[in-house]
Amino acid sequence: MQYQAVLSNAQHPEYGVLTVPFPIPAEQYDEIIEMLEALEIGDPLKRDCRVDEISGHWPVLKNTERTVANIDELDYIAKRLDSFDKYEKTQFQGMASRLELHGVDEFINLTFCCQEVTVVTDFNNLESLGRRHYLTLGGGATIEEMQGKDFRSVALALLDGEVGRVTPYGVVYDNGFEMSQLYDGRNFPEYCYEDCIMEVEMSSRYASADSPAAYLYLPITQIQQARAIARAGGNFYEDMCLRFLESELPEEVDAVLDFENENLTDLNEMCRAIQPLNQAEREKLGAVILFTKPEQAGQIANLAKELEQFDYVPKVRTPEEYGKYMIMDSGHYEYDENLAGYIDFAKYGKEHVENEQGQFTDRGYVSYHGTLSLDELMQGDSAQNMGPQLKME
Repeated sequence: MQYQAVLSNAQHPEYGVLTVPFPIPAEQYDEIIEMLEALEIGDPLKRDCRVDEISGHWPVLKNTERTVANIDELDYIAKRLDSFDKYEKTQFQGMASRLELHGVDEFINLTFCCQEVTVVTDFNNLESLGRRHYLTLGGGATIEEMQGKDFRSVALALLDGEVGRVTPYGVVYDNGFEMSQLYDGRNFPEYCYEDCIMEVEMSSRYASADSPAAYLYLPITQIQQARAIARAGGNFYEDMCLRFLESELPEEVDAVLDFENENLTDLNEMCRAIQPLNQAEREKLGAVILFTKPEQAGQIANLAKELEQFDYVPKVRTPEEYGKYMIMDSGHYEYDENLAGYIDFAKYGKEHVENEQGQFTDRGYVSYHGTLSLDELMQGDSAQNMGPQLKME
């Protein structure tokens, strides 16, 4: 947790307060939004949360106390700050104090440009001061560039040439600083805080080409989905256009998806089903997709949930290789290597492939041993066919 805020409804203080940790833990997001709604605050777009108190590791954010903020803005600031190192923390707080910032939108924009300023907390070591200032001006440097550099002279040039502003967090040297305006007060700049399965860009079909977009990091909850649509300027999913950006999906999944015709709910459910799979299971899913040839994200989601219905042998691409695997490596037989010259591995493998109705893919051999047809499995009919005792959540 970076900080926590005590929030209330400025129009109805009698409703009480809610203390919220930031960044909001993913598993608590929906619950916190519902508790804010009980106070008649927490709108997707409005700044309707009065910040009564801020506590935590960022004292400069106490400047937002007695102002109103949007809950997702407060969350976004915390996510940005969570990635900062010790010096970036000094730069952010020093420059925020130097500029006397109070608005959440200003703090968000500062997270993207505070790294341009130099903040000095110790004037005793000019070598270290000069090195830090040099790296700040260049946004970093190679080892070759650093070698032989007179950092003491760099420090003296800074101290002699620019007026520093004293703040509670150090002496701030602006270095020609200009505040970025990446956040427009509605759509957050692209920033993937946690590992996600897929990142997509969402924009309104009716917006101009240069209108800011919303970024989704799937999987998300239905509440997060609805709030993102509202921020992107739509009322319904049908108002939205999606553009694929990045994913951690098997390449076979990416090849299937048609974003112009995919439903966001299906994409999200697919990502939710794939998220718990380890790398080996995701490779198996890629092979299963080559075997079953799904056409939609919803079908892929059902395959991911039913992977145990398939057998998969990686890197096996011929009947002979499969025969060798079955006899030598599967554990079904006690294999004597002295008999290798007497075994027709290709024939044995071919018979098994025919009996199992399996298939060789670019990833390996796949066979299906479920009781439903593949079409039924991909359409999610397994619950109906397993009887009334199975309760689906």
